[in-house]
Amino acid sequence: MMCVDRVVHVAARIAAAAIACGALLAGGCASDPREGYSATNPYASNIKSVAVEIFQNRSYVRSMEFDLAEALTKKIPVSTPYRILSANTADTILRGTITDIKLTQLSADPTTGLANEMMFKVTVDFEWSDLKTGRPIVARSGFVASALFVPSRGAQEPIELGRFEAAQQLAQDLVDQMQSAW
Repeated sequence: MMCVDRVVHVAARIAAAAIACGALLAGGCASDPREGYSATNPYASNIKSVAVEIFQNRSYVRSMEFDLAEALTKKIPVSTPYRILSANTADTILRGTITDIKLTQLSADPTTGLANEMMFKVTVDFEWSDLKTGRPIVARSGFVASALFVPSRGAQEPIELGRFEAAQQLAQDLVDQMQSAW
């Protein structure tokens, strides 16, 4: 009899804890994402499409703007509810400028002095604007993405790998900026 009472007591405690957790989770949600946790769609429902303009490129690395445009046009339809359309028919436009690209040596081989690890860092200024109103939805200056590559003898990763990964990371970071304001 003592064992049954203990089981009932433990079951009652577990049920009480589950109810308390449910109340906390339900109480923590908000209908407006700016007011707390929300289960609503993080993307604006009034936007259906995006035009991706090829960014201007002020860096010494040629054609990086095309790598970024390709990454964006692939990433936006996969990661958001938005379609890619031309500027003539889209609701919004994403445009910007690659302001800087830097290669930074992170570590060197102690015997040769050659780079073991390098960072490919891309800095952009961008603006995502509503084409109906002309107003920016999101605008950032000095927005940075980077990628690590290993050019040393063991891995022998080419600089193109760092460049590709940086374009992919920057595209993902820009797409993340398309979520509604939190």
